Amino acid sequence: MANMWPLLWAAFLPSIILAYEVDWKKLNGLARAKVELNRLREVKAFVTQDIPLFHNLVMKHLPGADPELVLLNHYYEELDRIPLSHMTRAEINTLLEELGFYKKAQAEDEVPDKFRFSPAKDSPFKEHHTHKPPAHTEPPEEPQPENVSPHQDL
Repeated sequence: MANMWPLLWAAFLPSIILAYEVDWKKLNGLARAKVELNRLREVKAFVTQDIPLFHNLVMKHLPGADPELVLLNHYYEELDRIPLSHMTRAEINTLLEELGFYKKAQAEDEVPDKFRFSPAKDSPFKEHHTHKPPAHTEPPEEPQPENVSPHQDL
């Protein structure tokens, strides 16, 4: 029985190899090839259809790299990397919403002011804070007449 395996392989190997026949006429001028990974259809659908809906989320194409979500702070310092290859489109959308990214209904929609810095809770720059300072409780000073100087030494 052990001696039959080489004989079976020899009999079936040509049929396995010749299962796909190359049409050489189509390949005239062949210079390059690429491998398309159908396993990443979900990620591709997310990239082409969903990224434009998320505020503060951009796509950076790196040929040959596995898709990953790179989380940055306000100063573009890397905080974390999350691989996306194994995730579905719905899982990526859920993850972004859990992280606090604002998703618009349409790509051209305006982003409400309260979500302008999302997923960050606020701007790191003082002039852009969305929180208003507490109301001033002291009564305003009464204006002094022009001829009276508050400084007696001047």
